[in-house]
Amino acid sequence: MAGIISVSRKDLAKRRQKLRQQQRIRILQTIWRTLAASGIAGGLLWSIVQPIWVLRTPTQVVMTSNDKKLSSQTIESLLALSYPQSLWRIEPAMIAKTLKQQPAVSKAYVSRRLFPPGLIIEIQEKLPVAISQTVLKPNLNNCQTQSQTSKNSCIKNPNTENQHNQVTLLDADGTLIPWKKYITLNPKGKLPSLKVIGVPEQYRAYWSQLYQAVSQSAVKVTEIDCRNPTNLILKTELGRVHLGVPTQLAEKFHALEQIQQLPSKLDFQQIAYIDIKNPNSLLVHTN
Repeated sequence: MAGIISVSRKDLAKRRQKLRQQQRIRILQTIWRTLAASGIAGGLLWSIVQPIWVLRTPTQVVMTSNDKKLSSQTIESLLALSYPQSLWRIEPAMIAKTLKQQPAVSKAYVSRRLFPPGLIIEIQEKLPVAISQTVLKPNLNNCQTQSQTSKNSCIKNPNTENQHNQVTLLDADGTLIPWKKYITLNPKGKLPSLKVIGVPEQYRAYWSQLYQAVSQSAVKVTEIDCRNPTNLILKTELGRVHLGVPTQLAEKFHALEQIQQLPSKLDFQQIAYIDIKNPNSLLVHTN
């Protein structure tokens, strides 16, 4: 029994020694990993603060739209950045949010470029579907009197002529897109053939439904006059159409399509306008 007890104690001592060695190895491995991680983090921090990671000029920003690279002048007009600026202080999410607030921008994606340092920006433009023309009423300040004829005579003031007709673009959701903003992003873009006359604030509430009905109609519409909300007037291939209030649009356009062959049976020049205010009772007014 004494021999067995002596051997067991030796085995236990060896095991304890082996465990101590394994523990020392684990401690050394932990220290080595910590030092290695600290070295890597320090190296990254050192590389980040180096002058190479700096935006110095707008040429380091690449902005594309519809797979086309935009000019430096366009980038500067859309992007308010100060130079020089550390690449790591720039927040891509904030830049994307700012760009999407532009009236002509639908979506924006921004990312950092490390080699060479810079920014990569991709934007998607809003698609204009109509030209919005706001007709303002002239006032006394927009007139020039002619004292030679009479005190009440008035002629157009050339300095305010552009204020009478303010032309912008309109997308399918009713968002106004300034002409200059659209041309800046898409200088070769084609203008829509549809024109809308009136104050956008008055027709914006029903514009989406109205445009959907117009775009799906088999009758081509080139102009919508929304100045009188109780009677919208359309200029179509059939002639003038009085739509009335913007309700029952599907029924009204369906009725209009039913009389699409009307000009072949009646002299087109004799038609003054077509009244579809009541889709169940169409009226054709002649000259």
